[in-house]
Amino acid sequence: MEITIAQKLEALLKLQQIDSKLDEIKKVRGDLPEEVRDLEDEIAGYETRISKFTKEISTLEEEISRNKQAKKDSEKLIAKYKDQQMNVRNNREYDAISKEIELQTLEMELADKKSNEANTKISRKNEEIDGVRSVMDDRKKDLQNKKNELDQLTKESQNEEDELIGERDQASTHIEDRLLKSYNKIRSNAINGLAVVMVRRGACGGCFNSIPPQRQAEIREKKKIIVCEHCGRILADVDDPVVVEKARR
Repeated sequence: MEITIAQKLEALLKLQQIDSKLDEIKKVRGDLPEEVRDLEDEIAGYETRISKFTKEISTLEEEISRNKQAKKDSEKLIAKYKDQQMNVRNNREYDAISKEIELQTLEMELADKKSNEANTKISRKNEEIDGVRSVMDDRKKDLQNKKNELDQLTKESQNEEDELIGERDQASTHIEDRLLKSYNKIRSNAINGLAVVMVRRGACGGCFNSIPPQRQAEIREKKKIIVCEHCGRILADVDDPVVVEKARR
C-alpha cells in the first residue's frame, strides 16, 4: 500500500519527537562524553611519546654496545701491535707500529666519548619519560573520575534510552531511505537537533521566521513535503492556537 504524504510527515514528526527525547537525555550528560574522549586522546598522545622515547633509548643503547665492542677491538689490536714492536727490525717498523697504536688509542677515546654522549642522552630521555608519565598518571586519574561520573549518569537513564532507541529503529522502518537520509542531514546541521517542526503562530518552529499564509495553507493540505525557505527544516503541520470565545452576557 502506498504511503501518503500525510503519513510520511506523521512518521517524520514521530521520529523527531523520539530524537528530541534522546537529545534531552544526552544533554543531561553535558560535556562529559566529549571530555572523556579528549582525555583518552591526550593519554594516547602521551603513550605515543613514551614509546618514541623508549625506541630512541633502545637505539642509543645499541650505539653504546657498538662503541664498547669497538673499544675492545682496539684494545686487542693495541696488544697485538705491542707484541709486534718487540720483534721489529728497525726504527721505521717501530714508528709505523707506534702510529697504529696511537690511532687505536684515539679510536678508544672516541668510542668512550660517543658512549658518554649516548648515556647523557639516555639520562635526559628517561627524565622526559618520567615527566610525561607523571602528567599521564594525573590525566588517567581525571579520566577515571570522568568515566565514573558518566557511567553513573548513563545508568540512571539507560533503560529509557534503550527503549527510545528501540522506538527509533521501529519508527525509521516506516520512512523511505531517501527521506530518512534528508532528515538525518538536516538534523546534523541544526544546532538544536530539530529537522521536523510545526508552524506555530505563523512562524517556523525551528528558526522562527514568518511563514506566509498561502504557504501555511499548502502545509495544512499535506500534499507535498515543504521545507522552510529560511532554515531548510521540514514543516510537518500548522499548529493554530485554540481561540476560546468569551461567553456572552
